[in-house]
Amino acid sequence: RGEVVAVTGDGTNDAPALNHAHVGLSMGTGTSVAKEASDITLLDDSFNSIATAVMWGRSLYQNIQRFILFQLTINVTAMIIVLLGSIFGHELPLTVTQMLWVNLIMDTFAAGALASLPPNEKVMQMKPRNSSDFIITNAMRRNILITGLLFVGGLLWLLYMFTGDNGEVSPADLSRFFTVFVMLQFWNMFNAKSYGAGGSAFRGIVKSPGFVLVSLLIVAGQILIVQFGGEVFRTVPLSLNDWIVIIAGTSAVLWLGEIVRLGTRLIHNLKN
Repeated sequence: RGEVVAVTGDGTNDAPALNHAHVGLSMGTGTSVAKEASDITLLDDSFNSIATAVMWGRSLYQNIQRFILFQLTINVTAMIIVLLGSIFGHELPLTVTQMLWVNLIMDTFAAGALASLPPNEKVMQMKPRNSSDFIITNAMRRNILITGLLFVGGLLWLLYMFTGDNGEVSPADLSRFFTVFVMLQFWNMFNAKSYGAGGSAFRGIVKSPGFVLVSLLIVAGQILIVQFGGEVFRTVPLSLNDWIVIIAGTSAVLWLGEIVRLGTRLIHNLKN
């Protein structure tokens, strides 16, 4: 009772069971009565197709969770930074055009990158979830809260360090702040990629050309905007040293995530 039931059949006598089951699966070579009573028809008559479909469905659900995890983290960070920055600063730390670029990363690029991840066979080892379960799990809530607060704390400290005695932040420092903000989200996208997989963010990355392509587009887009955006994006060109320091420094987000995932795996192995 209370479980989702799937029934397979190909004959006329299987029609009642196919009709009453949550998911009725008929064979392509089965009778027309069985096909009409079922929800899904297996055209190749292979039971392996059922397992493949379940694997793809679970993987897609997991990819949606990864996107939500990434999106809510960047939303929380951006909202608090813009709110507090506008209250205590003379000018917005992030402009409208800069936020448009951030939203493009958040909604379009990240969706394409995380949705293009191939299915993982390990999802078949997971316990079935209840159909009424909320898509945002407790682990996701903790991740969003902790990561978001760390980002906000680091960015507010950076904004404080960039603020001069007159309360102003130089155009160069505002460009650095904008780049740090974007690169933090960039590296966190790799952490989101590994959510639910239990392994390194680099595992299977060669099998995810879409993710790699989007990652390169984000970095290239950020460089072009900062170096050539000018007044439209309120940026000034940064030096090569600035880029190296910012990219290397913000990558700590990824390496910290790798350490946490490694520790989690070690603890799990010790318990088993």
